[in-house]
Amino acid sequence: MGDGLLCFCRAGFEPELAAELGERAALAGHPGHARTSRGSGLVEFFPADGDATGLDHALRFRDLVFARQKLLRLAELRELEGGDRVGPVLRVLDTLAAGGLPPFGQLWVEHADSDDGRPLAGLARSFGNALRPALRKAGRLTPRDEPAAPRLHVVLLGGRHLLLARSHPADSAPWPLGIPRLRMHPDAPSRSALKLEEALLVLLAPGDRERLLREGMQGADLGAAPGGWSWVLARHGLMVTAVDNGPMHEELLAAGRVRHVREDGFRWQPRQKLDWMVCDMVEQPRRVAARMAEWFANDWCRRAVFNLKLPMKKRWDETRLCLDLFTSQAGYPVRLRARQLYHDREEITVYASSVD
Repeated sequence: MGDGLLCFCRAGFEPELAAELGERAALAGHPGHARTSRGSGLVEFFPADGDATGLDHALRFRDLVFARQKLLRLAELRELEGGDRVGPVLRVLDTLAAGGLPPFGQLWVEHADSDDGRPLAGLARSFGNALRPALRKAGRLTPRDEPAAPRLHVVLLGGRHLLLARSHPADSAPWPLGIPRLRMHPDAPSRSALKLEEALLVLLAPGDRERLLREGMQGADLGAAPGGWSWVLARHGLMVTAVDNGPMHEELLAAGRVRHVREDGFRWQPRQKLDWMVCDMVEQPRRVAARMAEWFANDWCRRAVFNLKLPMKKRWDETRLCLDLFTSQAGYPVRLRARQLYHDREEITVYASSVD
C-alpha cells in the first residue's frame, strides 16, 4: 500500500537526499526516480517496480543520512475546496481502508521546514484540530493516541494541496518534521552544544544514552574551544580532556570536570583508552575522517561523535567517500550512523562505535 517514499530534509539539500535515495534504492533492488524542487525541504521517491512497501522496508530510516523523516506516501490531493478539506481526506482513507489499511495511532499534520512551508504552520494546527475528531468518529484513528501504532501524516504543500503518508514509530523520527526541539542552556559556552545534544538524542537509542554516558567515564574533545561539546560531555558525568590551542570558557574549566590541553587535535594522543572522543574541527572532511579512523585503528576510544564539513557540490558523493574511507582505515568493523542534524549546516554528524 502506497506509491513511494516521502522524506523531509534540510532546505537546499534536496539533491543530496534524492541522490542518496536513488543509490540506496538501486542497491536494494528497487530502482526508481526522485521528484523534488530546490528549497522545498521535501523529496518524493517512486520505485520503478511499483513496490513502495518493499522499498519502505528495504530503506531503513536509521541508515539514511540526509533525511530528517521517512514516510510511506499514500496519496496526493490537489485543488481542495477551501471550505472542506476534511471530507476529501476521509474519502481517500475510506478507499485505503477497504484495501486493508488499519486505524492509525496518531495524526500529525505537518509542513516542510522551508520558506514556502513555514507559513502553513497555522493552517496545519487548525486543520489538525478539525480532522482529528472526524477521523476518530470514522474509525480511521484510534480513540486515544497509541504511540506504538503507525501514524497518519498529512503534509500540507499549500492551502489546497496535501499529501497523505504513514510512518511506523520503529522506522521514523519521533518528532514532527523530524526535528527535536532543543533549547540553548544558559550555561552552555556556545551554541555548538546543541549539535552534540541533538546527536546524542538522534544517533543513540534512549537506553544507550543512559548506558553509554555515565558518571566517571573518560572523554576527549578535539578542537574543543570554547567548550560547547566538552560542556555536554561533562553534564553527562564524564571527565573530559579538551584539546585546542584556543581559549576555553573559564567557568567550564572552573567546574573541575574539564582539563584543557593546548595542543593540535590532529596530533594529540591519549595516554589510555577513552570511553568517548568527540570532534567538531573545521577541516577538510577527508582529513577528519582519516584522523577519526586513526583513533579507532589505534584503539584509543570506544565511541566517537564527529562532524564532517561538506563541500558546496557533490555532497552525497563526498559523504559516501568519507564514510567509506573511515570504515576502511579503522582497521576492524565499526558501527556507524550518520545524519545531517537540524542544528548542522553544511555538514553531517557521525556516531561511530567499536563495541555494543
